[in-house]
Amino acid sequence: MTVFPFTCIIFLILISAVAATSAPSLQTLINPNDKDHTFINPKIAPKVFTNSKKFEGSSELVNLRYHMGPVLSPPINIYLIWYGKWAPTQMLLIKDFILSISTTNRRAAPPPSVADWWQTVTLYTDQTNANISRSVLIAGEYSDRKYTHGTHLTRLTIQDVIASSGKSAPFPVNHRNGVYLVLTSVDVTVEDFCRAVCGFHYFTFPSKVGYTLPYAWVGNSGKQCPEVCAYPFAVPGYMLGGGPGALTSPNGDVGVDGMISVIGHELAELSSNPLVNAWYAGEDPTAPTEIGDLCEGLYGSGGGGGYIGKVMKDGSGRTYNMNGRRGRKFLVQWIWSPVLKACAGPNAKD
Repeated sequence: MTVFPFTCIIFLILISAVAATSAPSLQTLINPNDKDHTFINPKIAPKVFTNSKKFEGSSELVNLRYHMGPVLSPPINIYLIWYGKWAPTQMLLIKDFILSISTTNRRAAPPPSVADWWQTVTLYTDQTNANISRSVLIAGEYSDRKYTHGTHLTRLTIQDVIASSGKSAPFPVNHRNGVYLVLTSVDVTVEDFCRAVCGFHYFTFPSKVGYTLPYAWVGNSGKQCPEVCAYPFAVPGYMLGGGPGALTSPNGDVGVDGMISVIGHELAELSSNPLVNAWYAGEDPTAPTEIGDLCEGLYGSGGGGGYIGKVMKDGSGRTYNMNGRRGRKFLVQWIWSPVLKACAGPNAKD
């Protein structure tokens, strides 16, 4: 039986070695670029893992290696497939995040920004020393509001969604530098969704689509399992009494705000391991540990062991760790840095 490799995004994965501080839970440290927020770290863990104050997730046991495959070094053209019914506000929010990756104008997106976060991804190279591209564009969109392949999808039928979308003009099949992002609406169930994954990436089979195309899928967990795939904007019932409690999502949509972090995770891994033969840890390419997996649950300094780390809260109580275009704020997990040999993010305080 073929086991399809995927990126498993589950709630509260423990990092083997983390950096933790004993800072108070609320500090009035003001960012000079945004004077309307404080830094928070709900119930930060004590110094039980290490005395280090930086290099979250760092460990000599991590053996991330390059396996000679391609990375996405040309400009990355993303083709969005909206499967199911989406509100225009939800679609705009997700597109603003994706377009923020290439928004390097400091006035349009002040630091810490999504573009600053993507700089860590661009540190990865292929065998010609070509870096992953900083240019990420939305090259096309297709909406399947008729649920052409039903309201329950499997890993294979997601490829059917891509194939049928590619047959609908003017949505193209770009086999040169296109990547496909399938986003399923809140009423669509997907194989292993909520139980084992919140999203995954892989590549299409020529027998299904006609070409080998890198793609990713992410689902809206707003009604199905927000406490799993939209954490920390929703938390399981057993955590309500003694845990940090749910944080307020930055854009008022728990499901979509949770999706955005998963989308960032998958795009980072899709770019660094598009054909599952480039950057990953472990010896089994059918179950790779990739640059997002190594930083599950880490959103700021001091994070690890189930604690998200030091993030920001604005005057309205919205929690975030980076800025995007058009005044957007996002909470996106950190990515493994090949330079630091640790998890890194633009809001790091060490």
